[in-house]
Amino acid sequence: MALPKLNTPTYELDLPSTGEKIKYRPFLVKEQKLLLLAQESNDQKQVMESIQKLVSSCTFGKVDAIASPLFDVEYVFLKLRAASVGSKITLNIKCPDDEKTEVKTEIDIDEIDCQMTEDHSNVIQITDKVKMVMSYPKLMDFLNVKDLSGADAFKIMSSCISEIHDGDIIHNRVDIKNKELDEFVDQLDTKQLETLMGFFETMPKIRHAVEVTNPNTNVKSEVVVEGIDNFLG
Repeated sequence: MALPKLNTPTYELDLPSTGEKIKYRPFLVKEQKLLLLAQESNDQKQVMESIQKLVSSCTFGKVDAIASPLFDVEYVFLKLRAASVGSKITLNIKCPDDEKTEVKTEIDIDEIDCQMTEDHSNVIQITDKVKMVMSYPKLMDFLNVKDLSGADAFKIMSSCISEIHDGDIIHNRVDIKNKELDEFVDQLDTKQLETLMGFFETMPKIRHAVEVTNPNTNVKSEVVVEGIDNFLG
């Protein structure tokens, strides 16, 4: 006699990028095992691929985790995590005052939201004639990225350029060779680069501020946690 099939509950969330309501389900034990195995492997690519599969499967294919903006994937994943194994996560937060003491801090996923900046725009005006249309970073764009303050920042930046407008002429990314794009970015002056970086600084992000007290110094500090790897718990 066959064992019974278990019904899985479904929930709804509003997708940050569009406001669209989508249904999702908790991830199953077999899916959780795959994620845990990926985390234990310390293989960044394997972890990202597991998250992509989870997000796509648990939203019934509604969210394409490969093509969707990073903040959508992060937000959906946190909702899946809360519905699957609970909304509480315990993180080791490093105290900013001495940069070494770590404090165990409990975070409620249900209190984490996607923060938007009102004046954010994906159209970057470089000169009176030249502007860029940006796309948002994807999860796999961050594969092998170690330092966003260094050369890796240019790698992410280039991957997010969708169009370059030169007056009425539009250059689509698919038609631009990598070498040409690198040469174009290299032409930016400091002020133009800052304008471009403003896109990344103000784009929607999943972040959460927590207050920690260093047990050795009694100094209280506010720490902002962001990035999906920091919310895995």
